[in-house]
Amino acid sequence: MKLDRIIKKLLPHDDHFYDLLEESADNLIKAGEPLKKLPLCKTHDQRLKTAKHIKDIEHEGDSITHRIFSELNSTFVTPLDREDIHELASALDDVLDHIDGCANRFAQYKISRVPKSIISLIDVLILSMDELKNGVCLLRNLNDTERLQISFKKINEYENKADDIFDKAVADLFEKEKNPIQIIKIKEILVGLETATDKCEDAANVLEGILIKHN
Repeated sequence: MKLDRIIKKLLPHDDHFYDLLEESADNLIKAGEPLKKLPLCKTHDQRLKTAKHIKDIEHEGDSITHRIFSELNSTFVTPLDREDIHELASALDDVLDHIDGCANRFAQYKISRVPKSIISLIDVLILSMDELKNGVCLLRNLNDTERLQISFKKINEYENKADDIFDKAVADLFEKEKNPIQIIKIKEILVGLETATDKCEDAANVLEGILIKHN
């Protein structure tokens, strides 16, 4: 297996995949700003407009993912294992899909009072996405093991923090909110944000698998 990797490194291959994966990670970061604005919107129209902005970013993410898959089908030698590129592109796309779904529910549910826990989860999710982007950019130099391991550790810490915020938020919701419809609405949004953070960790696990293979 190691000899196969050495031979593969000596063969000419298309580094365009690094550009595409970084473009996907950059596009994911773009969703952070409107996501952070969403709970602060004062009107339903503002929420719809902000959710639409996120939807546009999600569509762009789909386009980048499809380009990556198309390149995989037409490229003979890739800089990373073909299945790893496919899995990483899919994992980045999953994060954005969950953000988009959460934003859409947030806009449609017309929640009058936004719990602070939603804002806290968004903040942690954005930190996780930023660190995920750092990890993707480090793919060009898989010998920089220390920096990659730091990114993996941070993303894991953010996922654990999101779990803690989520658990407390749900407990508070059941204790303090008397309207069962509101409970359902807010809990769905909390689940969406927490799941997006889980997906960041899934993507980081793919990166860690790539690092293990190449060192």
